[in-house]
Formats: sequence, C-alpha cells, structure tokens
Amino acid sequence: MVQLESSDTSSGSVQGVSDHLAVILEKEREGKCTEPQVERVIPVYNKTDVSGLQTFLRDKFVVWANNGSNLEMIWNNLKNIVYKNIEHFVPQKTLRNNSDPNITTRKLKN
Repeated sequence: MVQLESSDTSSGSVQGVSDHLAVILEKEREGKCTEPQVERVIPVYNKTDVSGLQTFLRDKFVVWANNGSNLEMIWNNLKNIVYKNIEHFVPQKTLRNNSDPNITTRKLKN
C-alpha cells in the first residue's frame, strides 16, 4: 500500500457486514512478489520430547525460580531456559530450496 497512487487501476466500495462498507482497491504490481527461499534449519515442534522436557523443567524449577532479584534477571533466565530446552528437546530439520519451476506468470499474479 506504499506504492504511488498512479499504480491504482480502480477503486470502489461494496456492502460489508451489517451497515459497514468494504473498500476494494486494485493496483498494478511490478517486479517480484516473493523473495527466493534460502536453506535454513527450523524446529519441528510436533516431534518434541514432551516427557523429557517436563522432567527437566520440574527438576530445575526451584533453582530457576529463586535465581534473580529483579524482573530483568528473571526474564533473561526464562529466555535462556526456553532456548536451551528447544536446542535439547526439539528436533530440527533443514528446509531446502524448492526445485519446482514457477508455473505462475505475472499476468496471473496481477
């Protein structure tokens, strides 16, 4: 929506929910719409070792709950706990670049 007004092709309004109106604005787009996907490692949360995570957190809760005198220290401790547990109990997988050809054209995207 930060493009120039000269890229507007048409605009109008339609009846929305109840007594509200919805605005329709058509714009011409130029260039690529998406960035190329890069290979990256992501966590697979649905394969988390939940029982191991629960046991670990129960064992360490008392130490972490009493460690910290101000809110900033408590918050930093909590973030560190979360990141360490993600590394240890959540498996990771690598997302690779998509090798399928792009079947859409600029006309279809517009």
